[in-house]
Amino acid sequence: MIVAGIEVELVQKEIKNLHLAVYPPDGRVRLAAPKDVNHKTLELYVISKIPWIRKQQRRFARIDRQSVRQYVNRESHYFLGRRYLLRVYESDHPYRYPKIERKTKTYIDLFVRNNYTAEQRASLMKEWYRAQLREILGELVPKWEGILQVKTQKVKVHAMKTKWGSCNTDKGIVLFNIELAKKPIECIEYVVVHELLHLIERKHSDLFKAYLDKYVPNWKQLKAQLNIEKI
Repeated sequence: MIVAGIEVELVQKEIKNLHLAVYPPDGRVRLAAPKDVNHKTLELYVISKIPWIRKQQRRFARIDRQSVRQYVNRESHYFLGRRYLLRVYESDHPYRYPKIERKTKTYIDLFVRNNYTAEQRASLMKEWYRAQLREILGELVPKWEGILQVKTQKVKVHAMKTKWGSCNTDKGIVLFNIELAKKPIECIEYVVVHELLHLIERKHSDLFKAYLDKYVPNWKQLKAQLNIEKI
């Protein structure tokens, strides 16, 4: 729907309340609404929120966005919420290249073969992030399975456009966004708890939120830090 020149992604589903969100980096607007609310009411609701929407879009526009990554020396990259500088080493050594190492709190070392393209370096970094996140999840998921008394059948790490995680409650499969590897560990843990709780309570009900309050008391702050409206 288009409201006052603003494109709004409308999703109507079995929920009780309206949820309006503005997503980074480009200020995409999404409205989740109960199925029985008519479009005129939704339009009036969005109109009442236009000043807030514009404010959020301006805030994202002011953010110093990273340029397209080239994976060159001293380029900034993030891991577990911390900024690192990239150090690139090029060689055709058969045993050391390609690989990635993080031995200090300042640098991520990228060892690549001569003439590796930016796309090849990006692919290498992506798989490194995937491996790091899998290692972290390998500790956090069993920890919270024990606390919550639930059991996953499979844990996967994927590139996801709009979610930090998802849970297939029928099959017990939990997916996590590879980009979580760049976020602080407490944010990752919140997403883990959030998704595993769906094995107890499928919907984002009052009961679900009560569980979050119990196990992650600061979940609302972590949710805001992740810049998401709903996982």
